[in-house]
Amino acid sequence: EAAARRKGKARRGRGKVRNEGLLSKQKRSRRMKANDRERNRMHHLNSALDALRSVLPTFPDDAKLTKIETLRFAHNYIWALTQSLRLA
Repeated sequence: EAAARRKGKARRGRGKVRNEGLLSKQKRSRRMKANDRERNRMHHLNSALDALRSVLPTFPDDAKLTKIETLRFAHNYIWALTQSLRLA
């Protein structure tokens, strides 16, 4: 039984060394896929913010709001429109 345990440990150890390159490639591949997902997420977020900016009234027209300014302005604009509807 002790010999069988030693064999198992030795076998796992050799396998680990052999698969080290494969694990490194897998980690690199997972990291690249995660980077691609994050890049796509940011592209979609930026596109959505651009679309939101296009419907918000800004002065001057060529001034581009930052992301947080866009969200705050949209929130305040929606609140103001809601108030004007309530008063009408």
